[in-house]
Order: sequence, then C-alpha cells, then structure tokens
Amino acid sequence: MPELVMAQTSSAPAPAPPGPAPFPDMVWIPGATFQMGSNDHYPEEKPVHRVTVDGFWMDRTPVTVAQFQPFVAATRHVTFAEIPPNPDDYPGAKKELLHPGSLVFVKPPNPVDLGDFHNWWRFVLGADWRHPRGPNSTIKGREDHPVTHVTFGDAEAFASWAGKSIPTEAEWEFAARGGLDGAEFAWGSELKVDGKLMANFWQGEFPWQNFKEDGYEGTSPVGAFPPNGYGLVDVTGNVWEWTTDWYTPKHPDEQIKACCIPQNPRGAAETESYDPRQPQIRIPRKVIKGGSHLCAPNYCRRYRPAARFPEPIDTSTCHLGFRCIVRPSASTTPDGGA
Repeated sequence: MPELVMAQTSSAPAPAPPGPAPFPDMVWIPGATFQMGSNDHYPEEKPVHRVTVDGFWMDRTPVTVAQFQPFVAATRHVTFAEIPPNPDDYPGAKKELLHPGSLVFVKPPNPVDLGDFHNWWRFVLGADWRHPRGPNSTIKGREDHPVTHVTFGDAEAFASWAGKSIPTEAEWEFAARGGLDGAEFAWGSELKVDGKLMANFWQGEFPWQNFKEDGYEGTSPVGAFPPNGYGLVDVTGNVWEWTTDWYTPKHPDEQIKACCIPQNPRGAAETESYDPRQPQIRIPRKVIKGGSHLCAPNYCRRYRPAARFPEPIDTSTCHLGFRCIVRPSASTTPDGGA
C-alpha cells in the first residue's frame, strides 16, 4: 500500500464531538489548523497557507436525488434550470437559449480542440435535476446518485429547509483532506491504492475516450468508493460541490506570525468574483470544490482537495452538486428535515 502523508498536527487527541449528530448520516469534523491550497498544480490553488477552522458536522455524502425530492415536494421549490432566463441578465444572448435548461456534457466521437469547451458542453433545453440529460431522460434508478443541475441558490434553499448550511471553502477542503495535511489526494499521495482507483474520475483521453476503469461513465451512486479519514465519501470526483466563498484567482499570502493565521475565513468580496473576460455580464462566481467524473489526467487534474474552480451562481450542470454542514453554534431545527 502506498505510503500516506499523515496529518502534520498536534499530538493532542482530536476534539470530541459536542454531542450526538444533529441529523442522520452526518459525521463530526474536528477543527484544526491545516495547510490549505497547493503550489504544485493550477495557479488558482496557490499559495499554500495555514488556515484554522472550528469543528463542524458534515453530510457523509453529497445530497442525493432521493434527499432532494422531499425538499421539492415540501416547499414546491422550482430550480433555476426550470425557470426561463431573464433577457436583461444576458445581453446579447441568443433568443433560442432564453428558455429553461442546463449544461450537459456530450461526448464527441473523436479528439477535439481542448481549448474550446463548446466541443463537449451543450446548453440543453429541458435539462434539470429530474431530467439530467434532457427532457427525455429520467432520474429513475438514480435515486442514490448526487443531485445535479442545481445552482448555488438551489443548494442554499435546500440547506435552509434542512436546518443546515453550505460549507465555506476552508471548511470543505479541511474535511476533504480527512486528516492528511498536505497530501495530494483525499486518500494519500498516490493516485491508486493497491492498484485500485479511489474516486470517480475520467480514465482515457478526455473528452472523447473513456475507458471506465473505475466502472462508471457519468455520476456514480454515493459511497461507491472508499471514505476518507473522516468517513466522508465522494469528496473528490463524481460531482463538484458548491461552497459559500466568492471566487478570486488566488489564495491570500501566508501570514508568518502564528497569531495571524486566518480562523474560519469566509472568502473574498462578491465584487472580486466577477469574470474579467465577460465585463458585460455581471454574474458573481462561487468557489466549487472536488472535481468530478469529467476530470481527467490529460485535461483537468482537479480530483484533489486543494483543487478549486469558479462557477457563476446562475449556472447548473450535469456534474455539479453539493453537501451540507451544521456548525455547533447554529440552530439545528429544520423546516422540513432531510
């Protein structure tokens, strides 16, 4: 078995949970100081810097289709993908695209230019959480898969109904590392353990060739791969996950003095998150974490805890979901329960 990079933390025992889990299928994540980010991969992950987070409870899995269904039934929530876009928010948009829909991955038959994501992404009218590949698709038989085609607002609405919250980027990354401070992956330093893949990501030449060595093409049932050190599953691969932090293209620099290590950081200002390449569209962007089943060694090596990516808050896709947390100081009385 490959050598694991163990957590570089105090020898003191991890703080005990403050009581029983507030909801079923949540695990306690003990607070600590850890090394956030990576200097070895993409520029937006730099620089590595120390951050302290307090303990919290986290959903063991991403929110599934089966968990999302009662929320919609109880609240009559309509997801963003099911609502016609407001033309005022999208100056210059084609009229045929101003209808309910969402982004769907469509695998091309041959190699394509990796510099143009339009070669594999389609805005599909009628695609939403109930119809993940378009109006003729269904969630039947996929109840234990992560719910997809949800915007940040949809995720936040579910969390509020369930008496929970969406994690910050620091909380999410700390939990995903599973106690392995500085390790490249959520399970250690090697991509495979005893020759086995540890997450649902792309094997082959993206986007046209998928060998499915992990057994899946598309999302997988939650828990199909081993948990990390905290007992969380699917923290990398399968689907990206929303966080509450507004996106900026780099982390803050390391604070040298121990007294100045950020504690429970909440990210940048909303105004810093706009995409400078699209000045005419003022849609703020949140940080998403963990990579997905579409991340591939030849294109997107983001199936790692440090990986991060900007996602406009109005955008939903077939490979983006979320999971929730409960901070001990927060109320745990749900509107409906999850």
